[in-house]
Amino acid sequence: MKTTVIKAADIERTWYVVDAEGQTLGRLASQVAAVLRGKHKPTYSPSVDCGDYVIVLNADKILVTGNKMDDKMYYRHSGYPGGLTELSLRQQLDRYPTRPVELAVKGMLPKNKLGRKMIKKLKVYTGSEHPHEAQQPVSLEL
Repeated sequence: MKTTVIKAADIERTWYVVDAEGQTLGRLASQVAAVLRGKHKPTYSPSVDCGDYVIVLNADKILVTGNKMDDKMYYRHSGYPGGLTELSLRQQLDRYPTRPVELAVKGMLPKNKLGRKMIKKLKVYTGSEHPHEAQQPVSLEL
């Protein structure tokens, strides 16, 4: 059996829409990451970005189990001494409602040039409207 390597010119990209309302954060992120990588296609190759675009709507209405709303922490550092800032998931959703979904998906992609290219195909919005109607996105059931 021969292994076929897909070329960048042969990749056909589709746009998908996912409604995150009522979805668990981790399960949603893992399925979205698989579509961004292209693992749902028979032409998948780990060294080529052959994935599709994903639009996530209602990102502020995600669910988590247990006490993760208060116990899960997000850290960032300004680079100065004492510059560590920590936000709980609840605070993160209040201030930056799209960031938890973006960070969860980003953590499930490769940590290299390919992963940085893949994360650019993720579009996250808080409401049920998006500006990508011209791309004729297809609804994706997770």
